[in-house]
Amino acid sequence: MSSRPLRVDAQRNKDRLVEVAAQAFSHDGAETTLESIAKAAGVGIGTLYRHFPTREALVDAVYRNELTRLTDAVGRLLATMEPDAALRAWMDHFIEYMTAKQGMGDALKALIASGGTPYSETRQRLTGALKLLLDASVAAGKIRQDISPWDMVVAMSGIAMAGYQSEHEQVGRLLDLLMDGLRHRA
Repeated sequence: MSSRPLRVDAQRNKDRLVEVAAQAFSHDGAETTLESIAKAAGVGIGTLYRHFPTREALVDAVYRNELTRLTDAVGRLLATMEPDAALRAWMDHFIEYMTAKQGMGDALKALIASGGTPYSETRQRLTGALKLLLDASVAAGKIRQDISPWDMVVAMSGIAMAGYQSEHEQVGRLLDLLMDGLRHRA
């Protein structure tokens, strides 16, 4: 069965549902009702179910959308900033992604319990995005060259986790410290 592209208004409704659901899951977690998401998006519950037949389908779409927003930001940042500044700006985007993911924790656990695989592409996509940023920064002579993309993911994840317990300014300072470490040459 071939799927036709959505009408413009239907695509707009679907995009709005994903946007509203991301905010709702981030703030209210698994307690968020589909009815409240539909209402906040300005659509009926039937429209929500037409696009996302199950709660798990909506959670999966939200998670994948957040991951796509994060990884797609690389090209825009590199096109408008020096590579090391683009890397540092992307770190802020990563923290926002991790914050949303943390808020969606219960919903993601329920998705996985139902057989969903939201993380199937995550490592590959994150390391691919970081490799572009790191390679551009190394080529420009801005950072050292012995940093692996996965090590960066782990370091930033640790900062994000620490940030849940502290003020936002501390997260920025820790990311700046990480950048200083990337610039250090032995």
